[in-house]
Amino acid sequence: MERSGATTAQAAASAAEWVAVETQQTRIAARSDLKLSKALETHPVLSAALSDGRANIAQARAIVKALAKLPTSGEFAIGEEQRQHAEEHLVGLAADHDANALTMLGRHLFEVVAPDLAERYDGRALEAEEAAAARRTYLELREDDEGTCHGKFRIPALHGQILSKFILALCSPARTTVTDIDQDLPTPMRHGLALCQLLEAIPAKSLPSAGGCSATVVVTMTHEQLLARLDAAGVCALDTGGQISAAEARRLACNAGIVPVVLGGKSEVLDVGRRRRFHTGAQRIAMAIRDQGCTAQDCDRPPALCHAHHDIPWSQGGNTDVPHGRLLCGHHHRRIHDPRYRTTCHLDGKVSFHRRT
Repeated sequence: MERSGATTAQAAASAAEWVAVETQQTRIAARSDLKLSKALETHPVLSAALSDGRANIAQARAIVKALAKLPTSGEFAIGEEQRQHAEEHLVGLAADHDANALTMLGRHLFEVVAPDLAERYDGRALEAEEAAAARRTYLELREDDEGTCHGKFRIPALHGQILSKFILALCSPARTTVTDIDQDLPTPMRHGLALCQLLEAIPAKSLPSAGGCSATVVVTMTHEQLLARLDAAGVCALDTGGQISAAEARRLACNAGIVPVVLGGKSEVLDVGRRRRFHTGAQRIAMAIRDQGCTAQDCDRPPALCHAHHDIPWSQGGNTDVPHGRLLCGHHHRRIHDPRYRTTCHLDGKVSFHRRT
């Protein structure tokens, strides 16, 4: 379009903008079409097939993408004759395969043009793809005010396939346990319920600890709430800062993936005095419930990111127990041991830091 002068005549900012206006397309669609048309200038076989109806636009995009992945330099460089053979091969396949199938077949295109190098090339390509996938991996979660959590994620294909197998196994109609998922529910809902079951079923012992405390979610409830009838209402606290109903807590108390801390009921001994230097997991849980995170003023670090600190240093005779311990994040734990700072303990259990002058 730039060569024809059309964009200049109408003062369009770009060829894509001119095409979008003239064809009433979105600019994204116009840019995609222009990109394809430019690629077709170097793919005469595909261009001819598109002109006479032997391939459609979607197939053409898949073929161009596959051809672009063929290496042009290094030990696996593909020559012009091999590249033309690859183009003819994919165009021939377009007669019997749609764009999705051509995309999958295009992944094995190197094997068609250089079969003797294919295994080594595919191995290197997979290594590079896996490394790139790891760099692009992320998970974002956020809670709303309606009791649900939502977000988005990207994980390597391997882990996506593992997760899919887990979900499909939990959704299988062959399951006969009491936690079966209703097969009449919509598929996305069944998969969501299966993910919830998977999270509840993961044993905390198989996960690493964070800040000395296991990844187990801790629910605090009263003895009366635990023993109440199934329809009795109530609110229970989570060590993550959230809340759940007493009914949900009673259900979770039957499973291994959660630790119910029953106030007033039988519990583990928490005060072990001078016998240990480091706080136990049970002591960490108790401090997490009490402190709700870092005890430094204005710090919002959660319990999982905190260390257990002795108010009276163990080396000076301090006890390793809950009353004389507190949670501090890594930053404030370093500060409390820094001689350049003095600390003040407040009635609410918080500590503040002041630079010595």
